[in-house]
Amino acid sequence: MQKVRTTAYTHSERGGRHNALGLCLSGRRVMSAASDWSRFPLGTHFRIVDTKEEYIIDDYGTALVGTNTIDLYKPSRLQMKRWGVRHVDIDILQWGSETQSLKVLGPRVKHRCVRQMIAGLQKKAPAPVQVSNPTKVSAQASIRTID
Repeated sequence: MQKVRTTAYTHSERGGRHNALGLCLSGRRVMSAASDWSRFPLGTHFRIVDTKEEYIIDDYGTALVGTNTIDLYKPSRLQMKRWGVRHVDIDILQWGSETQSLKVLGPRVKHRCVRQMIAGLQKKAPAPVQVSNPTKVSAQASIRTID
């Protein structure tokens, strides 16, 4: 269990209806969330302890880089406003993939926030990961389980 600061976002904000993979944001059983991928990598699946809501990290945001904040997708502006800012306990159900995070971020290296996440990820990586122009990457590919 880990305590994190959370905020909320919705599809009517800047960034629209799609996540960093180009897929539609999910407001279903496992909902979309955004983070600094060097802290919570792409594909990290977690549950909020108090609400039992489950999320998967499939997006990132410039304001999140360098923070332990997770931005939770909410399907409506009302739900987003109701959430506000909360410090919550989360259980990590599956840890995401630093390698997949690097593959998605690589072609976007011209952006300062992306360079910061890549630097953080490369510090964690046991060996340098070659970042090339990836084909479509699944948010659930190469996910490690924490026992």
